[in-house]
Amino acid sequence: MARVTGIGGIFFKSRNPEALREWYRLHLGVDIKPWGGAVFPWNEGASTGADGVTVWNIFPADTGYFAPSEAAFMVNYRVADLRALLDALRAEGCNVDEKVEESELGRFGWVLDPDGNKVELWEPPVAPVKE
Repeated sequence: MARVTGIGGIFFKSRNPEALREWYRLHLGVDIKPWGGAVFPWNEGASTGADGVTVWNIFPADTGYFAPSEAAFMVNYRVADLRALLDALRAEGCNVDEKVEESELGRFGWVLDPDGNKVELWEPPVAPVKE
């Protein structure tokens, strides 16, 4: 079974998200979208021809989205089969969140690594996610 197939997103906290977004826009040319983040499209190559995106976003310092992790970041990993991977992680004794979210954006699940960092696992939808 394929496990992680790529990076789906990079998320981090800031005490001043708006100012930090502006810094990244101004100095690094990050194309900040109206929803507050950026999307970096890519292609897996000639072998599959599949397109994908990596999402970048800044959250307020007091967000609860990364809980129970106290880290200032969270990485979202693309996976091929979320349910199978979550079952395998449980069988391996990993600390897997029971919650799974499904939407037009795909399926999301979470696991804590041994350092207590929350790791987001994302199975993209069949149709590509648009900006």
